[in-house]
Amino acid sequence: MPTTSYKAAMKSMVDENPKLGVEMLEDALNSLLSGKLDEGRLLLRQFVNATMGFKELAARTGKADKNLMRTLSASGNPTASNLFEIVQACVQAEGVTVAAHVQRQTTTERLC
Repeated sequence: MPTTSYKAAMKSMVDENPKLGVEMLEDALNSLLSGKLDEGRLLLRQFVNATMGFKELAARTGKADKNLMRTLSASGNPTASNLFEIVQACVQAEGVTVAAHVQRQTTTERLC
């Protein structure tokens, strides 16, 4: 029985259900905005692998695909400028808009 790599399986799932790609991007952005930078970068990497791929992202950003892979790796340390450029390219590729929702935490939530 042939096996399928995780990356290929995710790409196939997103090809079959494009909403999944948008949900992956949303999860990555929510992680980044909530301060979970390592998680957000890795989720963004998974999104890129499952959708456009790093060659397309490189074409959209004007950066080398290997540098983008390194930037979104577990040991990556992108500048805010580079990270937001990647995010913008992903948002444009998906044809979605992004808006932040700010909500004041209750006292109980702040204590946790």
